[in-house]
Amino acid sequence: MLDHIAHHTLTIFALGASPEEIQMHYNNNKSYQKPHQPIDNNILEELHDYDKFHQYLGDERYYHDYLVFFQSEIDKKGYEAVVNEYVLNGDERAEDLLVRLFAGFLHPIIHLGFGIEFKQPAIVAEALAQAAVHDGWIASFLRGAEKAANDIGNPTTKSLVGLLDDIRADKKLSTAAHWEDGNKIRDGILGRAKDEMLKYASQWSIKFDFYYMHCVNCSVFYSAFLQQPWISTANKVRLLEWKGRMDLCMYASRRSPKPLLNEITNYKPKNAVRSGSDGWNEIFTRVKKYEDDGHGSKLVRALAHGEEICKPYDNREEFRIKKGMWLQLGNMGKSRNRYLNMQKLTESKKAIDSVEDSGDTWVRSAGFDEAWTKYVKPFSLTISFFNWSFGRYEDRPRAQL
Repeated sequence: MLDHIAHHTLTIFALGASPEEIQMHYNNNKSYQKPHQPIDNNILEELHDYDKFHQYLGDERYYHDYLVFFQSEIDKKGYEAVVNEYVLNGDERAEDLLVRLFAGFLHPIIHLGFGIEFKQPAIVAEALAQAAVHDGWIASFLRGAEKAANDIGNPTTKSLVGLLDDIRADKKLSTAAHWEDGNKIRDGILGRAKDEMLKYASQWSIKFDFYYMHCVNCSVFYSAFLQQPWISTANKVRLLEWKGRMDLCMYASRRSPKPLLNEITNYKPKNAVRSGSDGWNEIFTRVKKYEDDGHGSKLVRALAHGEEICKPYDNREEFRIKKGMWLQLGNMGKSRNRYLNMQKLTESKKAIDSVEDSGDTWVRSAGFDEAWTKYVKPFSLTISFFNWSFGRYEDRPRAQL
């Protein structure tokens, strides 16, 4: 259960979209909304019982029941208190719901991030209800990595990008996911190389005095989480550690393609590009008009945010995207292949150019040969649906940030 309409409209609102533009995108995407299921008052009553709350978890048929329940709780207590009580207080119920926030390719916690950043109680309620109806199988990985990190006592301080290099070099782990897997994390990484994944994920830990600098490695919403006085420092650290570990696992599950940073620095945009804020404003103007489900605008906003957050750390080796490379990414983004008469070579486009192009919007699971079968060989540059991937199709596609 997820709703990209909220993500899309809030993102373009943040980028300065007009009321007419916001309404247009809402109208374009409202057709796939599902009708609410009827409320069962008996179930709603049981959700208030701590011992019975778990009985309906993981079943999307009860999304509306959980939604009404969390709306009621937020009306009485405020969304800050509800998030602390049902997600962050450390009891069995909260631990279960926290895990489910990281399920479904992070959609529940992304939704929660929108609710908290924009101070929207209704969206917070939706996020908690989304989490409630997602599966909880990722718990063995997240809790296992956390326990292993705690058992180490004094874990290494490797950066996320350093761990990505280690994962790519580990052939058992980097090839554990198979193209035909129903879920490449569950069936591939955790099914065939769980111990290896835990070994690397447990090396990602946050120190209390410098965790803010790492928020660029997560989504734009982690800046919002870190600014909330009602979230304890320990919970801010934990949320960020879990997100970083999920990033590592996601990278491994897409066959760990090799970063090709020279493709960013050497990229030649189709049109002349202004530098600095003028360049970003041009991209914002175009992405606000682009008709999709919101992934394009979210990507552009995250890249612009990354540039701002990373400025103080351009001199650090583990921050591999530096200075003007962020705007280059904004112009590159996902360049998918454009077929001319279904035969000719492809055209590499800028981020906003590429999403405006015809054909598929995203390449998925870019480390697999199978992901590229419908693209011609000479050149492909992509940001996948699940992760940021930049690369050249040589003997196989290899690239990822």
